[in-house]
Amino acid sequence: MSETETTKPERSRTAKWTRRGFIGAGVLAGGALLIGVGVRSGNPVGKLKPLVAGDGEELVNSWVKIDTDNTITAIVPHCEMGQGAHSVLAQMLADELDADWDKVKVMQAPTDGNYVVTDTARMFVAPFTMNAADWIEPTYDGLFTQIARFADVMITGGSSSIRSTGQYQMRVAGAAAREMLVGAAADSWGVPPSEIATEDSMLIHTASGKRAPYAKFAAAAADQAMPQTPALKDPKDFRLMGKSKARTDIPPKVNGTANFGIDAKLPEGELTYAAVRRRPVPGTMITAMDAGQAKSMPGVLQILNMGDFVAVVADSYWQAQQALGTITTEYSEPESPVRSNADQFAAFTAALDGAGDEGGDKAANKGDAVAAFGKATTTLEAEYKVPFLAHAPMEPVNCTAWVRETDSGDKCDVWTSTQVPLMARSAAAGAIGLDAGDITVHHPFLGGAFGRRLESDYVTMAVRIAKATGYPVKMIWSREEDTQKAMYRPADISRFKGGLDADGRLVSYNNVFTQRHDPAEACVPAFYDIANTSVRVAEADLHLPFSAWRSVDHSQHGFFIESFIDEAAHAAGKDPVAFRLAMLDNAPRHKAVLEKVAELSDWDSAGADGTAKGVAIVESFGTIAAQVIEVDMNSGKPRMTKVWAVTDPGFAMNPDGFRNQIEGGIVFALTAALYGELDLVDGAVQQSNFHDYKMLRMDECPDIDVAIINSGPVPIGGAGEPGVPPAAPALTNAIFAATGTRIRELPIAKQFA
Repeated sequence: MSETETTKPERSRTAKWTRRGFIGAGVLAGGALLIGVGVRSGNPVGKLKPLVAGDGEELVNSWVKIDTDNTITAIVPHCEMGQGAHSVLAQMLADELDADWDKVKVMQAPTDGNYVVTDTARMFVAPFTMNAADWIEPTYDGLFTQIARFADVMITGGSSSIRSTGQYQMRVAGAAAREMLVGAAADSWGVPPSEIATEDSMLIHTASGKRAPYAKFAAAAADQAMPQTPALKDPKDFRLMGKSKARTDIPPKVNGTANFGIDAKLPEGELTYAAVRRRPVPGTMITAMDAGQAKSMPGVLQILNMGDFVAVVADSYWQAQQALGTITTEYSEPESPVRSNADQFAAFTAALDGAGDEGGDKAANKGDAVAAFGKATTTLEAEYKVPFLAHAPMEPVNCTAWVRETDSGDKCDVWTSTQVPLMARSAAAGAIGLDAGDITVHHPFLGGAFGRRLESDYVTMAVRIAKATGYPVKMIWSREEDTQKAMYRPADISRFKGGLDADGRLVSYNNVFTQRHDPAEACVPAFYDIANTSVRVAEADLHLPFSAWRSVDHSQHGFFIESFIDEAAHAAGKDPVAFRLAMLDNAPRHKAVLEKVAELSDWDSAGADGTAKGVAIVESFGTIAAQVIEVDMNSGKPRMTKVWAVTDPGFAMNPDGFRNQIEGGIVFALTAALYGELDLVDGAVQQSNFHDYKMLRMDECPDIDVAIINSGPVPIGGAGEPGVPPAAPALTNAIFAATGTRIRELPIAKQFA
């Protein structure tokens, strides 16, 4: 890595603290053992017991349960939204436990602050780098746990589940359980623990021929001293980790028994349904409403003017949506001066013009990029634009809420697909004036998210409707509502100036852009060895509200940076792969990934007439990903024929699942690169559904070949997001190679309309 300094305004002092771990264990009456990573001594066991244990069972803050029939249940604190995290986390725990994979089940952890995983919390509460050499320590930083709980950081995002919870919680919990079971068997059989082997949830003493299932010693294992630093397996001893094991969530999704947020049912009583219409322009409020026709329509129960949205509650969603369509509304004047895309980009341009070559807030600085231009033989400038994008998950945004009176005061139950159940609970509590402890969030599968379900705006809407009507209400957004009035990946402009010396080396790199969210390092070309680097942000207001979008800032900066690096290569008269490799001598992992993708794609070979290849490499969420895309331009429009992707996540815990995520990220990214754009007219989004917010079709999808380099198991990188950032620049670089036309503004399709 280069010594490029990365800086960002400090958000928290917690980054100064070290990661610590404390293990706790407990036993279930009746012979079922619970082992887990304890939060700290004094943890409220009584509150957790009814959430994960049955009658007569005794619990101590557990992550894994060994039932009397020898079934292993992994209690997983992350949501399952199609990425396969539930299965891989269970796989990691089961491997350390030497469990029989065929008898492993997964339980979604309840929405409770005691299931906050502190290493995941640290990723989101404070900027930090995990200490890869330090698996676990014997004491716990209880202060950070309290801050993590206060921040409600029970979160699935940032490709963090496997690299935080998996590595630092599930593996440890499995290893600790195995040692305790061995100790219990050793005491019973009168043999040293070192003589007892474990395999497929069985305890084996070869010399005496004794064998027993884990369940037999579950109760006795609780009397064993709890190992605070259990020995974790060396990768050479992995039995499940690193193997492509079948996912536990696939069978119920195939046979229809899987439950998503939209499938919510009440334990008693009848649901009502709400259709909603939010304000079309951010910052406005409803000033007038005519619901005369809607009031007399069949099934309509109530019509609400909530100020920022209208809701119709009816006996069915169809009835509610039909009635909503008859309601007319008027709105206040918006605060934002932006009325069109041109207005938004003009605001960006003004901010960039004001920053010039040296203004704005520094994101990274090394050497003197401005002075170095005076010594450059060749200089180049480029400006890139990306539009607002929607998330468009397949499961519509929905939330079911039930606010009711009880003997102990008002309570609220919420059923919803969310990536942040604790944040959703707090948001619901704040919206209707209850304590968080009076809100119960039920947390089923998610039908896609891509970052959209990191927000709780739809949860607060549902609980407000439920409280106002007194009904248990299932609120469902139409596809049009989600496309036009949601939260978005921001538009942006990024400007570059580069200087090349007489040998064609990039010696000056100066970049300024307007939108910086997360991760902080996404805007910095840290792995490239460039002598003088300046990266700055000139902030400009966004008209549409922001929400994290798959790979967040990497999705934009991957396109910006790798497009400019490609332009620099061509300005230097160098092959794009060779140009990049020359800057990677201090980044051997990146160099190996780039060399491998060049080899797989047969980069140096000439393609058929009208075809060409483009390349890009991006590191995001701990994974290095390089892609080569081949494009056919013979029809006058780009047709992608092949994608070669090479990734180095350190270690892929489930190679098939990892490849699936990289493939999905590529398709997601190519959809956005080709078609993704939201147009503003009078301040409102015009696209409404998949007919005008297009997705990549099957006949447009290229063949995808994914290779994995396992360079080392610690630290490991993510899978869900790293496939996204290299795709757009690899495609536009290929178009340039084929046509000589440089695409600097997305989406690509409108350049060939």
